[in-house]
Parts: sequence; structure tokens; C-alpha cells
Amino acid sequence: MMQESPLVLFDGVCNLCNGTVKTIVRMDRRAQFHFASLQSDYAQELFKSQQLLVVPESVVLFHNDQFYFKSSAVLAIAGLLGFPYNLLKVGTVIPVSWRDAIYDALARNRYRWFGRQDSCMVPDENLRKRFPEYGV
Repeated sequence: MMQESPLVLFDGVCNLCNGTVKTIVRMDRRAQFHFASLQSDYAQELFKSQQLLVVPESVVLFHNDQFYFKSSAVLAIAGLLGFPYNLLKVGTVIPVSWRDAIYDALARNRYRWFGRQDSCMVPDENLRKRFPEYGV
């Protein structure tokens, strides 16, 4: 499965994750990012085609045939967004284990703090073209 644009895979029922996608869309001046929910057939096919044996439960960035997970995905996304968001890449000097510990604490509590939906986010007509799972 060829994915030319950076692809952000996210928990489609998580309010925090859906809000993050909407924020990325607003900041993405070049409209380079595409999105798919982790629960989608599209994401499952991608993981299978890339021989990823364990389906992640974190935000995932797939870019240039490489997966980024958790805090590394967040920092890579910020880096691709350009100035001023790429300044967050300075966070890469923090050890991954420390960054991911903070990420994991937030992820564990995301439904309690931010809520969840009964079904995955359905993008509006303007955003649908950036969701390859809709085949647009």
C-alpha cells in the first residue's frame, strides 16, 4: 500500500484525538496530511501490508514508509507542519522513554478527561478528500 502523503492514524472515537486531527488540519497550510482512524479497514490493511504485527493503540504517523508512534509521532507531525510548530522538535532531546511515559499517562486518561464518541468521526465534505478510507 503506497502512501505518498504523511498519514496520521488516530483513535476515531476519542474526543481528544478527533480534536487533535481538527487542529492539525487548521495548522496544515499545505494540506499535506491525510488521516484514518485506527479502527478503519484502511488502517488495518496498512498495518498488514507493512507487516506490523501489533496494532498500536496510540497516534501513529506513517511517512516515507516509516511508522512513528506515540510522542515520536507527535513530534514528527509538528516537524512536518513547518514554522512555528516545528520548533517543538526540540523535544527530541528528551529521552523517548520519558516522552512516552507522559504520552501514556495522557492516553490512559483520555476518555475520562476528554470523553469518547459511540462511533468514529465522519469528516465533513471538505475534509473527506484527506481521508483515504473514503476512497475520494
